[in-house]
Amino acid sequence: MNDNYINFRRQRELGEIISDTFKFIRENYKLLFRLIFKIAGPVFVVLVLAMGYYYYVVGYQPLMSNIFDFRPGEMILALILMLVSFLGFFALLQGTIFHYIKSYVENNGDVNPLQVRTGVKSDFGKILGVTLMTGVLVFIGLMLCILPGIYLWVPLSFAIPLVVFGRRESIDSMKDAFELIRDNWWMTFISLFIMALLMYLVSLIFQIPMFIYIFIKAFTVVQEGSAASPEMFIDWVYIVFSVISSLAQYLLYTILIIAIAFIYYSLDEKKNATGSLDTISNLGSPDID
Repeated sequence: MNDNYINFRRQRELGEIISDTFKFIRENYKLLFRLIFKIAGPVFVVLVLAMGYYYYVVGYQPLMSNIFDFRPGEMILALILMLVSFLGFFALLQGTIFHYIKSYVENNGDVNPLQVRTGVKSDFGKILGVTLMTGVLVFIGLMLCILPGIYLWVPLSFAIPLVVFGRRESIDSMKDAFELIRDNWWMTFISLFIMALLMYLVSLIFQIPMFIYIFIKAFTVVQEGSAASPEMFIDWVYIVFSVISSLAQYLLYTILIIAIAFIYYSLDEKKNATGSLDTISNLGSPDID
């Protein structure tokens, strides 16, 4: 067993979820991020290019003085390319992290990279499908009245963990997610909200260069006494900073995904005592320290 092994299979309070999430990242970031870039890297590159194209098209087209130069089809294409590449990357990101944690738990802290890659390859179709379905449901809920979207976001956050850890099929994972958080919706919501807020605050660091650039450009415009217009702020430097800040935020989803794994195991232990039962069933085994 790894000397720094973190036991996922136990109940945790919010403070423990936060501290153990960052502890897990601190102790596993080298191998974890190496696997993320090996497995999700190619799609990540596509996402970078798609985002650059999207920011270019959306940034410049609304500013065109000639209405005949405006091409809505190009904007729709840019949006579709970005959404598809993000969906693929996010599915691979979740699959890699959850299968990393699964291997970590099954091997008492010693992660098997081959097991992670094989697991992601095997479950990618289901993870992609569930990611798409849950995203659509939450989006529809948010469009209806915001609150339904928030309500759905909480249980559906655990659909992918149920696919990976619970070996559920796509539809079953979504149905079982509601059962998992039953009687614990509020505490689960608070935990997810706090972790999402922490993730957002960390992501702000990567937006500072863009804010500084916009401030310097605005200050220069005022000093020169020229009239400020939106197109003056949208150039290749602005697009690069926008892409970097967005991609950093996507990678920082790692924090929230790991926290979701801790919350999942905590809820599962509370409802099913799987960790305790597993410990009892292994009493006397020579592998148990």
